[in-house]
Amino acid sequence: MARQLEFPLRGAGGEPVDLWRTLNSHGFVDLPPMLLQEQARTLEITIPIVGARPRTVSVSNGNDGRGTVTVVGPTLSERAAARALAGVEHVLRLDADLSRFYELASGDPDLAWVTSGAGRMVRSPTVFEDVIKTICTTNCTWSATKRMVVALVEHLGAPAPGAPREGPYGRAFPTPQAMAEAGEGFYREVARAGYRGPHLLSVARSVAEGDLDLEVLGRASPEDLPDAELERQLLALPGVGPYAAAHVMLTLGRYSKLILDSWTRPAYARHVGRKAVSDAAMARRFKRYGSYAGLAFWLILTRDWV
Repeated sequence: MARQLEFPLRGAGGEPVDLWRTLNSHGFVDLPPMLLQEQARTLEITIPIVGARPRTVSVSNGNDGRGTVTVVGPTLSERAAARALAGVEHVLRLDADLSRFYELASGDPDLAWVTSGAGRMVRSPTVFEDVIKTICTTNCTWSATKRMVVALVEHLGAPAPGAPREGPYGRAFPTPQAMAEAGEGFYREVARAGYRGPHLLSVARSVAEGDLDLEVLGRASPEDLPDAELERQLLALPGVGPYAAAHVMLTLGRYSKLILDSWTRPAYARHVGRKAVSDAAMARRFKRYGSYAGLAFWLILTRDWV
């Protein structure tokens, strides 16, 4: 029997949270184990739960400024239910305080609209998942990215109760151990990851063997781990270049870097009505936002997603 849990749509600074805008924050909601249901205006995701099997949940707007989490499958214990809810709140980044960013954006005609609750970037349950997915976006089409991630989740992800026999949905993202044990042939022949295959396997093995702790990057504060050092550590990972490092930083809540690639550059040029805009000019435009520069840039590019 499905169980419903609720959470307040407020950020850590008391600022409003626009749930639908949050769910549409970036393309990873189109990659399993997430599934954005636009007509129903919900996000389905299968999340890992410590001490229990993964569970598939549906996140949607509730009543009186609250969000609703519907947990599919057998009844959860109170402890497991609390962990499932905490997992969803983590994915929605409800622990972030965007009030300072809203103060900066309120005086910008291009961005004043965000103060009604936009700007929260959906993240995966683990940093490992966001790193792996980001590597799968490098130098390829979105359809190729989706093919790789679908293969990883379908063949290596642990199923939740009631998961379909085939397909990626109803399965959690694979653990580093599962990916490390898959072997080179899987990445070459099943995921068809191309040159990324050895990179994916290398990252998974390093995490599984305890030589690399990616989760600490998500817990570290800017004071303990400044953005420049965080970027350096990300660039040291196999398959991670400047674009990928900036993208992972966005999912980590570190917004000082602009994500500059073959989509964002022309998209910004169209926004300002020009054929091209230099990277330096874009950096100058968003310099006023300081540590939120990359977030301001991203929101301008994605305003029409909702």
